[in-house]
Amino acid sequence: MRAYIEHGMLNLPQPVKLYTIAPLFRRERPQSGRTRQHHQFDLEIIGDKNPVIEGQLLLIAHKFYQEIGISVKIKINSLGCIECSPRYKENLVSYLKGKKAKLCPDCKKRLIKNPLRILDCKEEKCKIISAEAPQIVDWLCENCQDHFTKVLEYADDLSIPYELDPCLVRGLDYYTKTVFEIFPESSENDSRRQIALGGGGRYDDLIYDFGGKDTPACGMGLGIERAIVQLKENRVEISKKQDFEIFVAQLGEKARVKALELFENLRQIGIKAAENFSKGSLRSQLELANKLGVKATLIIGQKEVLDKTILIRNMESGIQEEVDFSKTIAEVKKILKNK
Repeated sequence: MRAYIEHGMLNLPQPVKLYTIAPLFRRERPQSGRTRQHHQFDLEIIGDKNPVIEGQLLLIAHKFYQEIGISVKIKINSLGCIECSPRYKENLVSYLKGKKAKLCPDCKKRLIKNPLRILDCKEEKCKIISAEAPQIVDWLCENCQDHFTKVLEYADDLSIPYELDPCLVRGLDYYTKTVFEIFPESSENDSRRQIALGGGGRYDDLIYDFGGKDTPACGMGLGIERAIVQLKENRVEISKKQDFEIFVAQLGEKARVKALELFENLRQIGIKAAENFSKGSLRSQLELANKLGVKATLIIGQKEVLDKTILIRNMESGIQEEVDFSKTIAEVKKILKNK
């Protein structure tokens, strides 16, 4: 959010869509199942208040886990906005004060500092109290009700599995309106006792709080280590095969430079090429190309560098053809088209 303000991203076409993949560190004592350092994949969509933004993020999360072999269910709730949230907090505190003696020590402190966090407490006695507490969805203003209804309609229309969870508040205070967390579908345990695979929500007031203009935003973070743990628990087989299409082989120093240039050109136009530039033996390179199952191998030697040609070897028939180097890309596209 600071980067959005400092780099004047408000002047870019909105919404601005950003992502990060990076290690994160916890300052506080890590809870059970959490580590001091972990890696996270974040998506942020800044500058749009339309509920379709939540729909897009929910769909990405659902499809991401589906495609790597993890069935998930998404817990979802609305925290309201600056207009309706304070009224709900007053009502919640009034209810909780009558139950204070039964709350855990942490929740007795939360009653003063942040009463919403009591709803997320994992202590059994606090969960019983939270189950009877007023629900925030009953206190939403008309605008927040309409927004949340549309988010759920998007989830329904996109066949995204979700459950309404009136006790879901997330662990950070900057969230407004929609919040959600993602849990494995397969577990027989109560997902509220599980560690979420990821989560996110709307934070429409955060940029303003940092000194920027009033700017709506929504985002989510997906834990990479948690996904790996779940893949192991589900015993999902991970394919180690890389689907290469072309192999670039070389013989000699000058040929290696030319091959490096060609390899990069292939990569830039989206052709999946393989290589082993450290090998000097053509035989060993062809053996690797054969193991990788490529359609053709492009061979550049000292002679080809001087003649400005290239050898294209059909890996199925073994037939080699010499062509003008300038026609390499066109010939490769022709080969792949006939694949």
